[in-house]
Amino acid sequence: MWSHLERGSSPVDWCESNYSISPVIAEFVNTISNVLFFLLPPVLIHLFQEYSKFVNPAINVLWVLLMVVGMSSAYFHATLSLVGVHYIYTYIYYCKLSNLMKERRRLAFYSSLFSILSTGFLVMHPKANAFALMTLAFPAIGFLCKELNRVKCVRVYRLGLRCVGVCFLAICSWIIDRLFCETWLSIDFPYMHGVWHILIFIASYTALVLFAYFNVSEERPEQKPQLKYWPRNDFELGIPYITIKHPCKIDKHLI
Repeated sequence: MWSHLERGSSPVDWCESNYSISPVIAEFVNTISNVLFFLLPPVLIHLFQEYSKFVNPAINVLWVLLMVVGMSSAYFHATLSLVGVHYIYTYIYYCKLSNLMKERRRLAFYSSLFSILSTGFLVMHPKANAFALMTLAFPAIGFLCKELNRVKCVRVYRLGLRCVGVCFLAICSWIIDRLFCETWLSIDFPYMHGVWHILIFIASYTALVLFAYFNVSEERPEQKPQLKYWPRNDFELGIPYITIKHPCKIDKHLI
């Protein structure tokens, strides 16, 4: 198992030429395109301070997991050794399914156990990673669309549509990098997998913002969640986050 973590041990490779830009980084653009996974989560932790205090402090785990995803992806593309990067999707399922189950601690345990076991399997069988990613992504989009059909806030609905659109663009970038590599090489732009990293980060953190809104709307509607944007609230292409209009103490039994 440990041999799969060694440099150059992965059978999975992408369209970008190896070591063409840097002698120490295998896929340079695919590596640095993970930078948003490191830059934005600390900002989101700051913006979600009110949500963390009055709704659920576990929201910060999501932002840390995004950084884990970015770190794992950057390590893989820099060394071509595989590390599982699907934790964030497992946690999305936890956030949604926890609305349907009372025994959340048990659900959290099974979600964590699934992540650990599936990561071990994907390290042993790296070619299955892509299929696992898509298998998890499409149901997550389904969850989101279902919630959007019930939402009353037009602003939230618009953000949801953008999230779904960006997610499909990300998936298209991933597919055309795999299927049409020769075409991209012919125009000297074999970097669509790097575009995937940027788009999937935007889609992922936006989905988490939306699920945070849905969670408090369904479970604590009296707190009146509001969708806002940073740095200007009237600029809807900024960074979305959730504030609480009527904050009240957290019921520890709901965490």
